[in-house]
Amino acid sequence: MLSTTVSSNGQVVIPKEVRDLHGWTSGTVLVVEVQGDAVLLRPAPAFPRTTVDDLLGCLPYAGSAKTQEEMDAGIAEGARRSR
Repeated sequence: MLSTTVSSNGQVVIPKEVRDLHGWTSGTVLVVEVQGDAVLLRPAPAFPRTTVDDLLGCLPYAGSAKTQEEMDAGIAEGARRSR
């Protein structure tokens, strides 16, 4: 089992073996997540998380609302074209 010590500044050195295993080099940004009595470190995503709500309205549509059947038909047509 590997161990490390928290410095007086609250810094922790991640053992080289662990950094090498995960490919974490100098400057790697890590997300710190508390899970009960454990702390999880993972690389920060390259891009912020995007939700459907973030995307709604990004492509304006000026026509009348489409029915479910019209949307299903459009999806089916797109799937046929991509084959």
